[in-house]
Amino acid sequence: METTPSGLLVPAEQGILRVATYNIHKGVQGLGPTRRLEIHNLGLAVEQLDADIVCLQEVRKMNRREAAYFANWPEVSQAEFLAPDGYEAVYHTNAYTRDGEHGNALLSRWPVRDIKHLDVSDHRFEQRGLLHAEVMFHGRSVHTVVVHLGLIAGSRVRQIYQLQQFIEREVPPGVPVVVAGDFNDWGNHIKRMLAGFGLYEYDGDRSTFTYPARLPLAQLDHVYVRGLDPISLTVPQGRIWWRMSDHLPLIAEFKL
Repeated sequence: METTPSGLLVPAEQGILRVATYNIHKGVQGLGPTRRLEIHNLGLAVEQLDADIVCLQEVRKMNRREAAYFANWPEVSQAEFLAPDGYEAVYHTNAYTRDGEHGNALLSRWPVRDIKHLDVSDHRFEQRGLLHAEVMFHGRSVHTVVVHLGLIAGSRVRQIYQLQQFIEREVPPGVPVVVAGDFNDWGNHIKRMLAGFGLYEYDGDRSTFTYPARLPLAQLDHVYVRGLDPISLTVPQGRIWWRMSDHLPLIAEFKL
């Protein structure tokens, strides 16, 4: 996958499926009175990714406190705001807080159908969910699941078992599957579990750390697939990217 000198991606070849995953940290960076709104920059960034499918985590549907604090807070949900022209935005709430709610989103430049959500919360301190949509890429069905797994290792294992059961229940055999998001896994345990039921990612490059954005030490964000051929994996670099979120975006390309 080629990039320009500024770190932006060269448009994908025709017939190549490009999938991006990005934890946007609710569109705000910093703490207290020094925090800054990054959702407008994130909108430009999502457009520059030029992905067929963009899987987003920590997306706010609404937040009363931040809307009152920032004069230029968007009037629509963050999923709608971030969707480039011509993209369809799909969103489902995972977590409800005192001031609002946030969850996962999927942005697609291709038609979307058969949208589902599965609550995979493992304990009362973390609200987590899976967002599923069937994307019709060039008329072919690609089932896509957006995930944001828990912070506790045992929770992640149980959530992967729920993911496996969901795919077995909802996706017909032989149909391509994409599972993308923030897996919160600092090792390879989840990777091995997913391989056990046929989900793999591109392994040709080891320089794909995504967290923390300013000085990446681990790849917490992944795009796993079944029924697709992984051909590349890229993480945009530079100050323009690490200022927008605590994660860097991850972009993967596949052949059907």
